[in-house]
Amino acid sequence: MAQAPAPPPPSRRRHDREIISLAVPAFGALVAEPLFVMVDSAIVGHLGTPQLAGLAVAAALLTTAVSIFVFLAYATTAAVARRVGAGDLASAIRQGMDGIWLAILLGIAVIAVTLPTAPWLVDVFGASDTAAPYAITYLRISSLGIPAMLVVLAATGVLRGLQDTRTPLYVAIGGFAANGALNAGLVYGAGLGIAGSAWGTVIAQVSMAVAYLIVVVRGARRHGASLRPDAAGIRASAQAGVPLLVRTLSLRAVLMIATAVAARLGDTEIAAHQIILSLWSLMAFALDAIAIAGQAIIGRYLGADDAKGAREACRRMVQWGIVSGMVFGALIVLARPLFVPLFTSDRAVQDTLLPALLVVALSQPIAGVVFVLDGVLMGAGDGRYLAWAMLVTLAVFAPVALLVPVIGGGLTTLWWAMALMMTVRMVTLWLRTRSGKWIVTGATR
Repeated sequence: MAQAPAPPPPSRRRHDREIISLAVPAFGALVAEPLFVMVDSAIVGHLGTPQLAGLAVAAALLTTAVSIFVFLAYATTAAVARRVGAGDLASAIRQGMDGIWLAILLGIAVIAVTLPTAPWLVDVFGASDTAAPYAITYLRISSLGIPAMLVVLAATGVLRGLQDTRTPLYVAIGGFAANGALNAGLVYGAGLGIAGSAWGTVIAQVSMAVAYLIVVVRGARRHGASLRPDAAGIRASAQAGVPLLVRTLSLRAVLMIATAVAARLGDTEIAAHQIILSLWSLMAFALDAIAIAGQAIIGRYLGADDAKGAREACRRMVQWGIVSGMVFGALIVLARPLFVPLFTSDRAVQDTLLPALLVVALSQPIAGVVFVLDGVLMGAGDGRYLAWAMLVTLAVFAPVALLVPVIGGGLTTLWWAMALMMTVRMVTLWLRTRSGKWIVTGATR
């Protein structure tokens, strides 16, 4: 008689429980910001095409501005998790407060730049004469919410470092519901048009920031952590974030180059590229949830001087990344006939899209490994290596992508270049984790 398979070892089950408990709520919180934009688009879209076009330009500018500072979440998660592992909760929260103060200062600086330059920024992004006034209005009003958005990033990092991804999920759900209600009421009920949509989003974002601050301040008082700004701590948070800023800008450059190349291939190709990129981004959110779990778990193990536990957790999360990537790749292939017609009925776009989509599906296991190892090294505070690795990746990808219009193959060749980019990232990250140089234990790196 066949024997039943042996149960997984206790350490593997423990890691699985930790990964699931952190990754699932993290995914829900990750999709909050894209949902904000979707709600705004759905409500503003009924005002007219110029208003929707204006929103598209302003939203692209705002999304870029906020994504540049995503290091506020990543660096804070790693720093707080280390101190949690070391058993010093007061210092952990104090470190988180430094990140929050940095977020406030950066937010004020962004407002100071955005308000006077809004017309120029909108013009650079190519808004038409009819859409530009709406884009400027939305951008100027929405920029007032940027400090709150950055506080949300930093406070999310604090809670993730404290191994809490449920609170960010609850706040995200509340913010999404408030954003929808406020937008509908101010746009149509109060008759404020696109300005009402911007104000509704700002109010929702400020409310989310207040909710986070209440949670963090309560924790600080409970553990005797100071809430006052500390110049040295803020400066240290900024220094820790610089390498991750370089990494983020390099990644944004990759995506911008890919979009620019697709645009040169023709209208059909850029339309198909936009659809694929939307799906690719959704898969990235799902895989990034595992990476966020990795940041929190790895930081805690290293802070507790448990190098063995960090290695085991890394190994298990890589397995999760591979399996998740295989599942997502299979779903893309199997669900193609269902979701492609939802995006476009243009047969030419569909024919261009399908072979490139297969490349995306095949590369998902690679993406799974990349996102996990990215999270592991962030959790270890290995930001400098991540910056250099992403610069190397950009240096390899850029010339290959720019040659796509010359060598032919269209959009499918471009997405093979994207697959090459992910492969280079995987190799550079794998080499680092294999070296063991990322394993630096203690409350600080």
